[in-house]
Amino acid sequence: MTRSSARDDDLTAALARCITDHTGVPFEATGRSARSGGSINQALRLEGTDGRRFFVKLNRGDHAGMFAAEARGLTELQRCEVLKIPAVIGTGEAAGARFLIIEDLDLGGPRDAVALAWGIADMHSHTASRFGLDEDNFIGSTPQSNRPHADWVDFYREERLGFQRRLARDRGAPRGRLDTLAELEERLDGFFTDYRPQPSLLHGDLWSGNWDFLGDGRPTLFDPATYYGDPEADLAMMELFGHPGKDFFAAYAEQRPLDPGYATRRTLYNLYHILNHDHLFGGGYGSQAERMAQQLLAEVR
Repeated sequence: MTRSSARDDDLTAALARCITDHTGVPFEATGRSARSGGSINQALRLEGTDGRRFFVKLNRGDHAGMFAAEARGLTELQRCEVLKIPAVIGTGEAAGARFLIIEDLDLGGPRDAVALAWGIADMHSHTASRFGLDEDNFIGSTPQSNRPHADWVDFYREERLGFQRRLARDRGAPRGRLDTLAELEERLDGFFTDYRPQPSLLHGDLWSGNWDFLGDGRPTLFDPATYYGDPEADLAMMELFGHPGKDFFAAYAEQRPLDPGYATRRTLYNLYHILNHDHLFGGGYGSQAERMAQQLLAEVR
């Protein structure tokens, strides 16, 4: 037996033990197949003798705490019963790999924009007393600060835009770009003169690759960066990389009418994600973020 195959066997055995311990039902693996795990993680589907299947995410990198944070986010999203959120089975480490085991879902069902809208609206109806979360998590592989605040503008200034500006500064971003971002932070109140969001349950990273539909058309969300914030932040991200369509927004507005200022704040909220993409990938994202900030400064009251 090669060292690689022995390591795979040790990992499979550890995963089976985790499933057994967390479900209370003995699990014996009979097969494993590679699945798409995104740009950060590897993934596989683990099948058992009893027909049960589980989705496993693996990471051999330096992202300690990422899977525990993802598990917490999925558990928080379970508050929304309209959406199908994959159940968390467990996390651990074995054979040199960190792992997260969740419920395996059959994705790729018929798209139902109205059902998705109702589900997202229901998720946003769950609230908390403060913005943020009682622990930090990740946006992609970037740490995401969720330090709670009573005021949304303070939270977004410090834990979102300010956090990313400091990352950009540490990477040597141009002084003009940093000054533009700092000025935007100072003038942030101008985007909220007539709008006071409540701390709503957010997915946090709701691009089109993180929502899908089951075989019966029921919508599902996964790979969260969960916190409590302005629902518009989720909606804005849904328009940044992919788009759920006009029917989605019409159905969402029937449940939760959109404030007229959303059209401007959409750019404000997506600036956070563009700054993060600059941090992760570089390229033209930094210049794009600077242009977005300049546009916002021209529009602020």
